[in-house]
Amino acid sequence: MPAEPSHDALHQLVMSQLDDDQAQDIVSIPLVGKSSVADHMVIASGRSTRQVAAMAQKLSEKVKQAGFGPVRIEGLPQADWVLIDAGDVVVHLFRPEVRSFYNLERMWSFEGGEAAAS
Repeated sequence: MPAEPSHDALHQLVMSQLDDDQAQDIVSIPLVGKSSVADHMVIASGRSTRQVAAMAQKLSEKVKQAGFGPVRIEGLPQADWVLIDAGDVVVHLFRPEVRSFYNLERMWSFEGGEAAAS
């Protein structure tokens, strides 16, 4: 296996951490060549604002501990929709009702995202 840039390792870390935290309906949308915002957009749901906030805080800690640098988090006080900007990977964590309202998957998945098994 050839060594990939660190954004692939970061993406793997994000996906596995969300799975460990029992995030629901995890979707990864590759953005390479489609947007300069990031290489991957990951969208997932939590069952409650408490779970969304906990997942966001834990994920940001894991990303820092793994040496990918600090992340920016927006939306934590309400935790209906939390954005985690980890550089090459942008993560959106939602409560299910808020996620269906904004429907980011439809807006961003030009050729369909890769649904992760949850």
